[in-house]
Amino acid sequence: MPAGDSQRVWFPEMLARLEREWGEAMSFAALIALSDSLDTMLQQIRSERHISSPIFTCPKCGVRGRMAEPRVSVRAMILALRRFGIATPAQTKTLERGWAKYRNLHDLDLYGKSLLESHRSEGCCEASPTTSSQEQ
Repeated sequence: MPAGDSQRVWFPEMLARLEREWGEAMSFAALIALSDSLDTMLQQIRSERHISSPIFTCPKCGVRGRMAEPRVSVRAMILALRRFGIATPAQTKTLERGWAKYRNLHDLDLYGKSLLESHRSEGCCEASPTTSSQEQ
């Protein structure tokens, strides 16, 4: 595995898909669907290439374990649009603000899922380092 792949989120094939499928006039439902498909693509790439998360030691309790697998949230996808030059800073700023309002209005988590559903499936964050969520 090339150096840095264990923490990498945006692989070239994912960026090509993001550039190909993103459109300024996309609805938030379409953005959520694109984010989901990119997240699935990330998990598939990591699985096929046998890329596992790095091991870390908790500074509080000393427990060693694998970091949480990286995921593609809707906001991370929006920020990637700017980071990789797919959208202008003004477009991403408008989109990011719109996403924050839409997310609050519909009680959604970082991934566009209902907060009620995401809270039911979550375990204790402190029990295991692999259960913490991270936005990239």
